[in-house]
Amino acid sequence: MTDDQRFLRVAGDRLTDGTGAAVRLRGVGLGGWMNMENFITGYPATETLMRRAVLGVLGEERYRRFFDRLLTAFFTDADAAYLASLGLNCVRLPLNYRHFEDDRAPFKIIESGFAQLDRVIDSCARHGLYTVLDLHAAPGAQNHHWHSDNPVHVPLLWEHPHFQDRVVNLWQAIADRYAGHPWVAGHNLLNEPADPTGEIIGPFYARLADAVREADPRHTLFLDGNTYSTRFDMFGEPRENTVYTCHDYALAGFVYGGPYPGRTEGVWVDRDQLAEKFLERTAYQRRTGTPIWVGEFGPVYTGDPERDAQRYQILRDQLDIYDAHGAGWSLWTYKDVGLQGLVHTDPGSPYARRFGAFQAKKTRLGADHWGSTDAGVRHLTEPVHAFMTEEYPDFDPYPFGRRKFTEDLMRHILFAQPLTVEYADLFRGLDDGELDALADSFAFGSCVRREPLADVLAERCRTAERPL
Repeated sequence: MTDDQRFLRVAGDRLTDGTGAAVRLRGVGLGGWMNMENFITGYPATETLMRRAVLGVLGEERYRRFFDRLLTAFFTDADAAYLASLGLNCVRLPLNYRHFEDDRAPFKIIESGFAQLDRVIDSCARHGLYTVLDLHAAPGAQNHHWHSDNPVHVPLLWEHPHFQDRVVNLWQAIADRYAGHPWVAGHNLLNEPADPTGEIIGPFYARLADAVREADPRHTLFLDGNTYSTRFDMFGEPRENTVYTCHDYALAGFVYGGPYPGRTEGVWVDRDQLAEKFLERTAYQRRTGTPIWVGEFGPVYTGDPERDAQRYQILRDQLDIYDAHGAGWSLWTYKDVGLQGLVHTDPGSPYARRFGAFQAKKTRLGADHWGSTDAGVRHLTEPVHAFMTEEYPDFDPYPFGRRKFTEDLMRHILFAQPLTVEYADLFRGLDDGELDALADSFAFGSCVRREPLADVLAERCRTAERPL
């Protein structure tokens, strides 16, 4: 196949290559790499706050040494080869805008920021893996949470045209750079947007998509729905060569979820409920006859064999549903410190030894929204929840209601942000070799494979698509 034939394009309800053959993208998201997340690499709060604290301890030169080495070790040819060996064909690459633009010099693109991205796109291409470029953290933050590097729980992108202008400028630079790359499957313009009004996202998407098309008329666009990629009512008629991506996390698969089948947060979750949520989240795609791609899904693993067996069953049931509808998918996430990844750091690695006790404290304090519960601090959180219920019974904030709102402010901001100082202090006194060893703990050869998960994915990639 020629490079020109590698380019993908929407044809009805599927993606096809230049020969007309259908291509169903099935792969993983590379969370924790060019957009770091607290539960993935074990730090507290947001990436920018963490980096600022570590910079204060290490100084500029050694700070750059550690993070440059971490980015390089986190994904290499060995990782790409492993994913290809499982039969996967796609890696979604989450990006933090701060690699490409500095808040102190808005609109000025940082050319050096592309070095790591170029390296991984080309590594994936060598092993037959398409990549989807995903702006996971946008200027001003497009949603409320840590994964958009948002320290204040307010998505300011939707309030300030300045931030919107910067997103357009950045995407034009990215699209122009990769317009001719055949192994880039397309551009995922915003991860999990959350416009509280629901009135700005539609016009902004139209403007952004037009700007990207101007720079790169060929690549497919991947557009996440509003409210964390679950609602698509802002879209009218589908755009040409565009995939509308949903995210499909199962309630019983969250860190606090289960049993399965069983009741989580008052909801009975079984295979039928999973199918119902999938159909709800893909109603727009099925109505418009456009491809279905689940940009994120996947349960959290607990270390308890019985509970994890239920988590693998959730995964199998979701994959059955996706197969029945010809849906592509991207599992979250590929590599981490042990909560969810297909591979994870070894418990005996230098990083785990250095930060293990700290991560245990973080879990005890419930400081990670995604990776922990409030079990260790319930004596603090429950009285506040009760107070909020009594004093503000009609308060139902977007996007997930009063209780989640209160937990975010207490656990992810009040409890988590002071921990950045403790995390950074664990870098104090380390020599260059020790810093390198911490970063290299994330290299593929140093990591542990989650074999049951790998087996599920490999088996699914070997299985022919099931009929509707």
